[in-house]
Amino acid sequence: MAEQSFDVVILGGGPGGYVAAIRASQLGMKAAVVEREHLGGICLNWGCIPTKALLRSAEIGHILSELDSFGFSAKDISFDIEKIVKRSRAVAKRLNQGVTGLMKKNKVAVFDGTGRLTGPGKVAVEKDGKPVAELSAKHIVIATGARARTLPGLEHDGELVWTYKEAMVPKAMPKSLLVVGSGAIGMEFASFYRDLGAEVTVVEVLDRILPVEDEEISAAARKAFEKQGMTIHTGATVKELKKAKNKVTATMEAGGKTQEITVERVILAVGIVGNVEDIGLDGTGVKVDRTHIEVNEWLETGEKGVYAIGDVVGPPWLAHKASHEGVICVEHIAGVETHPLDVTTIPGCTYCRPQIASVGLTEAKAKEQGYDVKAGKFPFLANGKAIALGDDSGFVKTVFDAKTGELLGAHMIGPEVTEMIQGFGIARTLESTEAELMQAVFPHPTLSEAMGEAVLDAYGRVLHF
Repeated sequence: MAEQSFDVVILGGGPGGYVAAIRASQLGMKAAVVEREHLGGICLNWGCIPTKALLRSAEIGHILSELDSFGFSAKDISFDIEKIVKRSRAVAKRLNQGVTGLMKKNKVAVFDGTGRLTGPGKVAVEKDGKPVAELSAKHIVIATGARARTLPGLEHDGELVWTYKEAMVPKAMPKSLLVVGSGAIGMEFASFYRDLGAEVTVVEVLDRILPVEDEEISAAARKAFEKQGMTIHTGATVKELKKAKNKVTATMEAGGKTQEITVERVILAVGIVGNVEDIGLDGTGVKVDRTHIEVNEWLETGEKGVYAIGDVVGPPWLAHKASHEGVICVEHIAGVETHPLDVTTIPGCTYCRPQIASVGLTEAKAKEQGYDVKAGKFPFLANGKAIALGDDSGFVKTVFDAKTGELLGAHMIGPEVTEMIQGFGIARTLESTEAELMQAVFPHPTLSEAMGEAVLDAYGRVLHF
């Protein structure tokens, strides 16, 4: 088999890998992507995008349940879970085809199979145990992503105990559901199934749900979810899952006491494991820490000419972080002026109901790091657009350095905050101060006015509350 030569070979065609390939092509490099399943990766095919399609359906269901408050009435409203899933899969397929088109447009070679390092600058591609291609490149980027973590005794079977993948394509709507883990993935699925009528129980080992968020956001989220009818247990662990015909009994321990919960289905959302196996890392200088590859600020591993980006490296494990790392990595390879990624400028979004979004330091983290903090809040119940939308729950919170006025972090819960957070993301990137944010004019009537008011509130100047 003749060896094919490239400037850069990328293992994995997810949001990190395919973006890295496009940027490499733009910079005049000959690029190749090796992908074993779907271009677009987990995010596009089984994560970010199709879950948002599911959540959109659930959101519409919620709106339909409140038609009377908007002056409408309707009878016999129902849903078809098969059609909801079908729409979600169609959305994913459309975007997958879009990535395929982008590869062709940018003249990126795509190899269908699993790539493995076989020596310095060498990659072997196999499919179903058969050789596909032999590739060589001065630069190899590992973008193999991650998969759902399972815990001993809580293994998924795809029928009664699900990971995110099975949870996205239910054959029937479960009447009751246990979600193990309350991070973004867990709470999005909890929200989806609760809005469609399932009895949902959430178990979290830490002392609060959504533990990476600001404590006030976590508390507000729990209050909102419990008001919707969810049962939430924090500081609790699931010790055992006993399976029977069409039901699972979970043994839960909290505060030294145990109790059993019987549900139709269980969703495991307890983190991810980096895909580092069988890609030829043995015998290389690539270091792996708890299934994730160690890299420096330029995404370089300990092996010369080998880089790693996205979920296979460190947190936060987000698609947009992977894409940005792909650009930084390739620009560094090309010798183009670029900047290392500051993870505190990366927004995080959870698309449950209510939506949650944040960027930068929480108030607690800022204090831990020694900052003298000024914090401000503004509730959506005082925002005209939120009231007009019929969704005035939640608030915007800002955290500033009292000495310099630098915006350290921003945290939101409420309507469309996942769209609004980027305003504060840009502010963090530009190292904005309270003075600059106060000079910004927020259009009226918009939800974004709550952002400006939360800045004012941190300095005792709030106008509308």
